[in-house]
Amino acid sequence: MTFFELFLIGIGLSMDAFAVSICKGLSMQKIDKKYTLCIGLFFGGFQALMPLTGYLLGSRFSGYIERFDHWIAFVLLALIGFNMIKESREEEEEEEKPYAGVNGSGKHNNWSMSTNTGYNLLDPGDDPATSAQFMLILTAVIKAVDEYADLLRISVASAGNDHRLGANEAPPAIVSMFLGEELTGIMQAIADGRTYSRRAKCEVEIGVHVLPKFSMDSSDRNRTSPFAFTGNKFEFRMPGSSQSIASVNLVLNTIMAEQFELFADELEKASDINQGITDIIKRVMKDHGKIIFNGNNYSDEWAKEAERRGLLNLPSTIDALPYLTSPKNVDLFKRLHVFSEAELKSREDIYVQNYCKLLNIEAMTMLDMATMDIIPAVIKYKGDVAKSANASIALGVDADEEKAICKDLASHIKDATECVNALKSALQKAHSLGENVTGGRCYHDEVLVAMANLRKVVDEMELLTAKEYWPVPSYGDLLFSVH
Repeated sequence: MTFFELFLIGIGLSMDAFAVSICKGLSMQKIDKKYTLCIGLFFGGFQALMPLTGYLLGSRFSGYIERFDHWIAFVLLALIGFNMIKESREEEEEEEKPYAGVNGSGKHNNWSMSTNTGYNLLDPGDDPATSAQFMLILTAVIKAVDEYADLLRISVASAGNDHRLGANEAPPAIVSMFLGEELTGIMQAIADGRTYSRRAKCEVEIGVHVLPKFSMDSSDRNRTSPFAFTGNKFEFRMPGSSQSIASVNLVLNTIMAEQFELFADELEKASDINQGITDIIKRVMKDHGKIIFNGNNYSDEWAKEAERRGLLNLPSTIDALPYLTSPKNVDLFKRLHVFSEAELKSREDIYVQNYCKLLNIEAMTMLDMATMDIIPAVIKYKGDVAKSANASIALGVDADEEKAICKDLASHIKDATECVNALKSALQKAHSLGENVTGGRCYHDEVLVAMANLRKVVDEMELLTAKEYWPVPSYGDLLFSVH
């Protein structure tokens, strides 16, 4: 093997390390020469050590394995290929597009706090005083989000967003916080009064040692928490695309104002400020650490675990809105002079009315489409298929297929008509109850269910009806056609 060939092989083998190094460099917010040198030495050392180790092992054991080494390579490559195919299929199932049922689009609210001089209070910093400040601010966020998860859920509540939350492109309705493994470990270590180690052991006693450098988390937080820490800010991922972030930020700023007031009152009385901060962190982590969850929020296990932890699960707008005027929340807004009780009650009434009106409009539109367009179109198609069957029979030709299609269509037309009548009844009931929480509950429990049943039948009819008869754009038209 020539030197040039060895050079090309070396370049090929080093490209993975080059790519990883670039990604690592991009994720570092601050340059730490010592840390950077350590990374370079590790990468360089292992890149040099691995080929050498492989050569020595190959030279040592070549005589033992040369008779069946090609079979080993074949089996290993086959296993790798099989695993790649398996993972690709799993990803397709997990990320099914464009929606599961109905799904909408959303937005991220990137939220942080800064001083009047522009200093970011959610920046971990690199000196003891700043570290203590960051940990205290983070503790306040943990406590606030846990105590007022209901308000955060209400801030993004709408009939449209109910479809989105928990679907394939949005976080679930259960509010939780994502801190990442490292930051969670540090907080828990402080709470437990023990040493936290990362690359090397470091004391995390407040005011003694600095925090380690935090890289921006690059994981898929679509699968994690609605409220995720991303290096120097939080991402609140629950708002729908049509919703203003004003409500979200009003809630976040209000609940943080309360925590700052409470913490300030406590620390002003503390004889040792560092010990006071440590005591606050320990107490908050014990009482409110349940809000932190770094796993898959989409799993059934998480819903059960959240219930065990005592976290609120408010899947729909009508479940969430009554919490707006709970005594705890009324007291918060009154005490901080944000809203009076009457203002909160009026907002609750307006939100409920909007919820009822929107679902009423959607249900009425659905009824019009079903009765005026879809069912008549399917009846016409069934009639034409029946004519074709009769013509075939008159000619002495077998018409079993046409008969089967007619029977299937007739069955679906009957089911659709029954679903239409059920939806009408549910609408009448909801309307009679009025645009209040009771009426909203009827819309959610009965009208939405009737709409889902009708949609299921209509979706099945679409698959049975010839394209030229179908009166509205099909799913295929919507997804794959560009005009």
